Amino acid sequence: MPINAETYLRVRDELAAAKVTLVAVSKTKPVEDIQALYDLGHRDFGENYVQELADKATHLPADIRWHFIGHLQSNKVKYIAPFVSLIHGVDSVKLLQEINKQALKNNRVIDCLLQVHIASEETKFGFDDHSLQEALPGLTSAHAPFTGIRICGLMGMASFTEDEQQVKQEFAHLKQLFSHTKKQMPLPDQFSILSMGMSSDYRLAIAEGSTMVRIGSLLFGVR
Repeated sequence: MPINAETYLRVRDELAAAKVTLVAVSKTKPVEDIQALYDLGHRDFGENYVQELADKATHLPADIRWHFIGHLQSNKVKYIAPFVSLIHGVDSVKLLQEINKQALKNNRVIDCLLQVHIASEETKFGFDDHSLQEALPGLTSAHAPFTGIRICGLMGMASFTEDEQQVKQEFAHLKQLFSHTKKQMPLPDQFSILSMGMSSDYRLAIAEGSTMVRIGSLLFGVR
């Protein structure tokens, strides 16, 4: 199924007006579809699977900013460390340690978002409020050992529900947590990304303060 160029241009302009970054979620989509969106000027693409991302990166332009938005296993970090632009779903200190290790091996500093579990479903990954606050001192200390990573913000996914009020409350909670965490960062201006909102709820997310949304089916069609 070809990309929906008309929808892409509308969403792009809508998000640009709100100063929100659009990550086009291209998982399971062919290289040709990604190239078509690239030809319209888009550069930020999100993938969920390490092998698929690594394969696509070899067949597409080098100036694409690849976002890894899925659940990342520590033993697979090495495959994307040489080129990934932003890792959204960092859900443990152990994973941060491995990203840092692989970044240093590649002489890079890799941008990361800490994933926070805000949804009602048990299947979502991420820090909860308490574990995030517990981890922060070790990540924000001037003596923190993570010289290969840059923590740029938070990411979260709302519950999969038609209850808009619940979704808004979950997004509002993450925004509050983002603002609180930003104050604790040694370089607050560097902590600037709040990644929340997808095809079905991105407008609710933007209303609650999102600065980055991950949209797939609106642009590429239903998988």
